[in-house]
Order: sequence, then C-alpha cells, then structure tokens
Amino acid sequence: MAKDFEVPKLPTYLKIPKINEGIMAGDGPFKSVEEFQKPLGFPGEKVDNWQEVAINKMGELKSKYRSVQVFLDACVKCGACTDKCHYFLGSSDPKNMPVARQDLFRSVYRRHFTFAGKYFPKLVGAKELDDKMLDDWYNYFHQCSQCRRCSVFCPYGIDTAEISMAAREVLDAVGLGQKYCNQILGKAITVGNNLGLPEPALRDTLLDLEEEIEEETGVAVKYPLDVKGAEILLITPSADFFAEPHIDGLIGYGKVFHQDGVSWTMSSYASEGANFGMFIGSYDIMRKAALRIRKAALDLEVSRVMVGECGHAWRVAYSFWNTLSGVGAGADTTDKHALKLQNQLDSRYPQPQHIIEYTHDLIQRNKLKFDKSANDDRTVTFHDSCNVARATNMGGIPNGQFILPREVIKAVCNNYVDMERSTIMESTFCCGGGGGLLTDDLMEIRIKGAMPRMQALKEVEKTDAVDTLVAICAICKSQFSKVLPKFDFDPYMIVSAHQLVSEAIIMDKPQTDDSEAKVAEEAETIKAE
Repeated sequence: MAKDFEVPKLPTYLKIPKINEGIMAGDGPFKSVEEFQKPLGFPGEKVDNWQEVAINKMGELKSKYRSVQVFLDACVKCGACTDKCHYFLGSSDPKNMPVARQDLFRSVYRRHFTFAGKYFPKLVGAKELDDKMLDDWYNYFHQCSQCRRCSVFCPYGIDTAEISMAAREVLDAVGLGQKYCNQILGKAITVGNNLGLPEPALRDTLLDLEEEIEEETGVAVKYPLDVKGAEILLITPSADFFAEPHIDGLIGYGKVFHQDGVSWTMSSYASEGANFGMFIGSYDIMRKAALRIRKAALDLEVSRVMVGECGHAWRVAYSFWNTLSGVGAGADTTDKHALKLQNQLDSRYPQPQHIIEYTHDLIQRNKLKFDKSANDDRTVTFHDSCNVARATNMGGIPNGQFILPREVIKAVCNNYVDMERSTIMESTFCCGGGGGLLTDDLMEIRIKGAMPRMQALKEVEKTDAVDTLVAICAICKSQFSKVLPKFDFDPYMIVSAHQLVSEAIIMDKPQTDDSEAKVAEEAETIKAE
C-alpha cells in the first residue's frame, strides 16, 4: 500500500460509497523477520508446508475458541454490517465490508471443516487456501482494527475482530507475521515495555518530569518507580513517558495522586499497559505480557492495580486479566501466584481500576478542586475509543464507560459538546489506527479509515466551534496526531483527558520560606505583646 493515494473528502453526511473493487489490494504491511518472530515462538519465515500448518491451526482455533466456530457458522449474509466499517466507508473496497473480510476466512473454513464444503464446495462458497487467498488474508486482515463496530449492528452478534485475530494467529503460525506488532511484542515481553526502554532511561525520564513540574507549579509532584509497599501500582502505556499529548496525561495522573495523598508507584519491570498479543490473536503471548504485571504487583506488594489512558490496555485488563494473571476472579485455582495476588489486593476497590474511575471517585467525594476557567480557551468533544466503548465498563454502572469520562471532562471544562449520537458511545467510529495498524506502512488505510470520525468532528467544529478532541487511548492519540492535518484540523487539538484535569486542578502549594518567616514574626509579635 506504499503508493500515492487521495485523502477522502469529508461529506456532509456519510453514505454508502460506490464500490471500487480491489482499490486496497496490495502486499499488506511490512512482514516480520526471524529476529522478531523467534522470541514469540513463530517460524522466522514462511514454512514449506504452510497449507498443512494453516489448516491444522484453524482446526485448533475452532476447537479452542467456541466463538470462532459460532461466528463462522452463523452468518446469513444479511448485509447489516456492510456500511458499518470505517475502512469500507473510507476506502470503498468491498473486501473491507466486514462480511466479505470474514468470508476470506469462512470460505477456507467451510472447505475443510464442513460437510457441504468438503463435498459441494461451489454450492457453499468453499475455497482452498492457495497463495492468492493467503495474500488476501495478510492484506485485508491488516485492514481491520478489531474495533467491533460491526458486531453492534449484526443481528447475530458476529464479531469480525475475533475472526481477524484468528486469521492473524494462523498467519503467524506459518511464518507470515506483521513486523510492527511482533517487534513491539518482543520488547514488551523481554524488556517490559513497547519502546524497549530500560530501567535507567525510564528513571531519568521520570526525574526530568518531576523537575519540570516543580519548576512550573512550585509543587514537588513525584513519579515513583519500583517503590515497594506502595498502595497503587500504575500500569500505563509507554507512550505516556515521552510523547505529546500522552505525557501531559501522565502529568495529570501524578497531580491527582499528589492531591489525594496516596502512595503509588510504577514498575520498571512492567512499565507497559498495552498488550499487542490481543491484536495478533495469541492468548499465550497475551499471558506472557500480563504475567510481567502480576510479577511486578507481587514483588512490590501493592494493594491496588490501576490502568492509565490506553484503550486496549483497559480492554485486556478488564476482560482478560482475571484468567491471564489472576487479577480479579476467574483465575486457575491451582495457580498459587494468582491466589497470592488475589489475597494481596484490597477487595474494597475494583481490581483492576481505570485511572478515570479513580479520578471520578475523587471528584464525587469533593477531594479535588478545580479552576474550570483554566480550560475556557477550549471547546471540547470526546472520542469514545473502540476497546473502551465496546469491550469494557467503568464504575460498575450500566454505560459507565461512556458516563465517567464525560463527567470527568465536564468537571474540569465549561465548554463541552458531544459529536453526533450515531458516531459515539456504543456506535463510536474507530480512530482508524487501532488493532495493530499504527504503522507508517499502513498510512493509506489509516487515513481512509479515519474519514468517518473526521466527518463527525468537522460537523461539531462547524456548529459549535469545537477545537479540542479528547481521547483516553494512546493509539487514538497517536493516530489523530497524524491524520488530523490531512483533514484540515490542528494536529495539536487531540489531548488526554488527564491533560485537561492537569490544567484545571488546584494544587496545594507548600509554604514558602517567606511565609514561614512571616508566621514566625507574627508569633514573636504576639508573644511580645
């Protein structure tokens, strides 16, 4: 897809595009190499008997994950999903219709795992997994951000994300992994974060941040690392350590913790909330990454585990940590480390807990004070990130994942506007860069996939002068920073929710030497009198 392409024009209203068959055909993203494959247990290159390996892997996944077989068998081609995918709306390639993308996998499944497909293949659309089909798999299953919007509108609840994950796991098994995801995963499970940032570099980064904040505010906000016995272990996306606008959110976290007076720490061993194992569909690799977090929590003897602003980090934590590592209920009862962690964590709090839940609770209890006018130069809207919106909850209340972020934003801002209802909350459009697609070799599909979200944003810019877009996902923030200028928006309009909290929060400043001297002088005067 490394070719010249047109940026989609933003329509006044979204409509089903005219079909452009094959417009997104290509080689897909850069392929992984042995250096990145081997640490994950995948072949370093395409294996000779790849067809046999692929079919055997499909059979394993069909048996291992009941949902995969249900989704493959249940589709009746009703068409409800066809115009729900942002990539189809932006690219007009029919293979980006969720049903058509699924059929790349389903047709092979039917050929090898159904009676009709084995004996009457043409009758049921069953096909062999040949070289052309494999190429289509690699290309089009990397044009799915696993956002699950199609599942909201499917009358059977079929989830294309799970089909995409399964296809990518098959591709990895035959030696056709994606470079971006697999290189990152190698760093995450060996170093502890997606950047490959070692402990000394991370410590220096946090110390520099402390100095900058104290110089700016006069308040000594600390960013502790590897502090044993702290109450809270914060697991945040590693983007928060270095990049705009992510680091402004990290500044906000620290200020909130400081004002609450709670003890907290980060871990150099597990300094990454993101878990790309979900993107490639590998439960085993997801678990390896999650076990680093468990080990950090046990070693540091914390009583709470908290997740920063990252969409799929929160999905993995909320939906999978219980069985991956034993945070919360559902762990293997023979896993002594999981049981130890469950006994160690404080049952009075959600385990795990999102930083938005934490800040929202403090706001509800009037433990934080804000000057909302500090954000009066902004008119704000909120982007519901896919994995938060359609795979998690917050606050233990119905639709809490939609309510709590908005209430936090409104607590620190006077000017808030929602985008059009059909483009937010459970129906939210993806940023266009999720699911392991946040790489420059996929820039065309990222930009085209962003079009529906940009269209909704353009409307509130016109009607309400919105100039600030808030997200609580590291991938969304990175994606928007790149694609906003393509649609004539300011790239700096994307911010973290806790950046707005940081701007408005009123910090308790320590008494200066002058004030202490004044108090002492007044005391002496009273004594003399």
